Amino acid sequence: MSNSLETQLQELQQEAGNAIAATNTLEELEQLRINYLGKKGKLSQILRGMGKLSPEERPRVGSLANEVKEELQSNLEDRKQALQAAAIEAQLKAETLDVTMPGVSRPLGHVHPLNGTIDRILEVFVGLGYTVATGPHMETDYYNFEALNTPPDHPARDMQDTFYLPGGNLLRTHTSSVQIRHMENREPPVRIVAPGRCYRRDTVDATHSATFHQIEILAVDKGLKFTDLKGTIKEFLRRIFGEDITVQFRASYFPFTEPSAEVDVQWKGKWLEVMGCGMVDPNVLKAVGYDPEVYTGFAAGLGVERFAMVLHQIDDIRRLYNSDLRFLRQF
Repeated sequence: MSNSLETQLQELQQEAGNAIAATNTLEELEQLRINYLGKKGKLSQILRGMGKLSPEERPRVGSLANEVKEELQSNLEDRKQALQAAAIEAQLKAETLDVTMPGVSRPLGHVHPLNGTIDRILEVFVGLGYTVATGPHMETDYYNFEALNTPPDHPARDMQDTFYLPGGNLLRTHTSSVQIRHMENREPPVRIVAPGRCYRRDTVDATHSATFHQIEILAVDKGLKFTDLKGTIKEFLRRIFGEDITVQFRASYFPFTEPSAEVDVQWKGKWLEVMGCGMVDPNVLKAVGYDPEVYTGFAAGLGVERFAMVLHQIDDIRRLYNSDLRFLRQF
């Protein structure tokens, strides 16, 4: 009987060893472990016959059974480690980055010259203590005209050819409407800078566009004078165009400021008009509930496209809107 069990154990050892060596996956290897070493596996079935052995035969067969079991466990563990190592190596090979391969070129983005000009201007005014304010693009006649001292029969409305919308609203023609909305909800002192897109029924050419960008400033407080306005504008223009820039103020007219002025700078040997400005008209202060006997204010506005074209020597405003990469890559 012992010879029969020993033969079975040896055959099991050979069979299992071959099966383990031929296994290619961890799942198959685990199934082999169960088949040979599990509670109902082949080794357990063989060892059930040990009860029929004599006391003298049992130690020898038991020792052989332990050797077979230990060898199979060792073979299983070795094969498991080999399969795991092969899996890791395959994964590393699949994920390896070949640094000798040519790279994929991805073009870098650039700040659009309009956005760059807006950022540059806002940085100056924020540094001077102004807060950025914004408002809606679609406005009412009241905020765009009436509250800015431009009633329905005012001739100054002819200065701005407006896009009127169904229902009586309109597309704002300037960012001055932001100033009214801001002052309505706040008590002085006020210091804001209002950037934004504006719209006018204008013929598009090299220097005009129906859609454009403005930046306006507003300061309201006790005791503000025209000299404060001039000092603010001169400091702003020095920071934009350089310390040696020459600035002049020319008398002008705007319905919401009095007195009003146009601002010119001497740039590359020529006088360029760059801004409009003035002291806030008392009627505008009354419209938002400010007492013009107590408070005074000044305002100024500029066209961003104008500044961008001067600073970057752009000859046609339409280049700012046509998304031509050959143009945009220069900035």
